[in-house]
Amino acid sequence: MSTHYVNGLAVEIDGQGPALLCIHGLGGSSNTWTPVMDAFEGFRVIRPDLPGSARSALAPQALSIDAYVGALAGMLDELEVDALHVAAHSLGTIVAQHFAVAHPARVRSLALFGPLAAPPDAGRAGIRGRAELARGGDAAMQEIADAIVKGATSAQTKRDQPAVLALVRESVMRQPPEGYAQSCEALAAAQPAAVEGLAVPALLVTGDQDGVAPAANVEALATRIPGSRQIVLGDCGHWTTYEKPHACVEALREFYAALR
Repeated sequence: MSTHYVNGLAVEIDGQGPALLCIHGLGGSSNTWTPVMDAFEGFRVIRPDLPGSARSALAPQALSIDAYVGALAGMLDELEVDALHVAAHSLGTIVAQHFAVAHPARVRSLALFGPLAAPPDAGRAGIRGRAELARGGDAAMQEIADAIVKGATSAQTKRDQPAVLALVRESVMRQPPEGYAQSCEALAAAQPAAVEGLAVPALLVTGDQDGVAPAANVEALATRIPGSRQIVLGDCGHWTTYEKPHACVEALREFYAALR
């Protein structure tokens, strides 16, 4: 494993083989994928922290879905990576869909965890409110982290996996407040990508207790992506790779085995 800084992005690169880009979600980092790295054996795995998240700097322009897509495309150009597989979580799944639509020749497959097309209109104001709260600094980020641990993990995770709760809390608390705020604003403004024209294998995985990406919404998204497959994990909330890493690894291995 090696960590590089490419156009201001902190990027971890592991392994050899076909390129696989991992895109984390809101409040995440490259560590979103650490629990499932075994599933990526045989790939060159590229795990950036998105602009404004974790170790990556904020760009001069405000964050948006298009800005994320441009930053990832520029990073991949610098790394001389053309065609690649994409795995993504949460906000990252919106970015991945827009990236695949903007660069269809580059994307070989999509594996989407806690996927959403865009936030529901009723939820956008709340996300913008969270952005304003985040600008209150570290104490506000702790308040946000505690709310996410409570609202976005499953009952079983709360009961049986205290280390996962700590990991989710730490991931959110360690975000730069302004970067997190702008990430919230990018999510609040996100619109669905025109995924109906995609022609790549797609795997969509969500939890049965995922309130951000409920199974019914994921099924609706799956019907828009030709040839996609949906998996619903039991006793799982929105932090899929943390809450159910073994099930995620199994799903990914099966998905990639069918591509080879």
